[in-house]
Amino acid sequence: MRMLSLILSLTLLTNGAFAQDRAAIERQFQSWLQETVWPQAQAKGVSRRTMKQALSGVTLNWKLPDLVPPGSSAKTPKTQKQAEFGSPGRYFNTGSVQGATSVGRKMAKRHAATLARVEAETGVPARIILAIWGRESGYGQVPIRHNAFQVLATKGFMSTRDEYFTEELVAALQIADAGHLRGSAMKSSWAGALGQPQFMPTSFLTYATDGNGDGRADIWGSPDDTIASIANYLARHSWIAGRDWGFEVTVPDAVSCAWEGPDQGRPIRDWAAMGIRRVSGKPFPAHEMAGEGFLMMPAGRNGPAFLVTPNFYVLKEYNKSDLYALFVGHVGDRIQFGVGNFSGRWGKVGGLYRSDIAAMQRALEQQGHDVGGADGLPGFKTRRSIGRWQEATGQSPTCFPEKRMKGALAP
Repeated sequence: MRMLSLILSLTLLTNGAFAQDRAAIERQFQSWLQETVWPQAQAKGVSRRTMKQALSGVTLNWKLPDLVPPGSSAKTPKTQKQAEFGSPGRYFNTGSVQGATSVGRKMAKRHAATLARVEAETGVPARIILAIWGRESGYGQVPIRHNAFQVLATKGFMSTRDEYFTEELVAALQIADAGHLRGSAMKSSWAGALGQPQFMPTSFLTYATDGNGDGRADIWGSPDDTIASIANYLARHSWIAGRDWGFEVTVPDAVSCAWEGPDQGRPIRDWAAMGIRRVSGKPFPAHEMAGEGFLMMPAGRNGPAFLVTPNFYVLKEYNKSDLYALFVGHVGDRIQFGVGNFSGRWGKVGGLYRSDIAAMQRALEQQGHDVGGADGLPGFKTRRSIGRWQEATGQSPTCFPEKRMKGALAP
């Protein structure tokens, strides 16, 4: 009983001290808003009234990830669970793909006039706009609940990317000052991305577009503005009108998976001459043959393969992920053309911790390979580096990290 009483007393003391620490940090936060954020916002033309309306009553959100309170010795959180890297095939689960497709077809009919007009103006296909809209916010059906100012201010004050989020907070104040949306009505994701297209505030200022002629870019409530803004983003990132995003293909053994990447492109007719074929059995479109194509194998030899165009890498400007761009292209094709699942099957890869992959990456770097950084994520530079290592050691290249490689590559 005495021990229980002692534990309870210590707990109360600890919690009380923690509460005092938080109160002190909250006071620092309010000072930071006035002493750091306000001068930057004022320099961008934001009025004091807008600043007050947007940030009145805003306190820190302690539930957000990657927070580093003032006084912490590390710039990264002290406790992190080991993150497991799963099979890329998980990204294309049946529910997500079919849901985005079925609702996308309904939206294609509902917003046909706007989509046709925007496609004619920008050259960005309606099916691609729809697929991004579906992926980002479920065509506006996914609730966006966070107060954008609280999220951005919290992350600007104490996160691992404080300068970045401070800039985004100032941009959000500019949006409010311009009258697009005010105060707590500006909703975001937990990462500060705004509205149905999930634009960061700086992207909103550059790419958000008035699609219905009312003088505002309302990406929270207006489908027309959302459609126009997504298309404008892609067009401004050099979408090539008339070209596809890519094609699922079969890659013969004679074509190494280590030839993957946006820096190893060649005309599609050359890839075809090497034996690469569309899985549909159809020839590549005649107008695509002279255009540059790139081999893309997101799971190496353990999954579907693709020949993609420069437009695939425009999609990656929206989200820096091969799988994201592939999801968008695939769902867009399902919406418009009714295609089915990928022909290639995802192999049983994954189950590695990101730290395992990072160790492999460091080992490859020591051998002179460019893996794109030891971040624990198998991007195309890591995949092809593995393939080149396998070829150099007399193995059949698979171009993807696997458990059996751990001992040989990163003992």
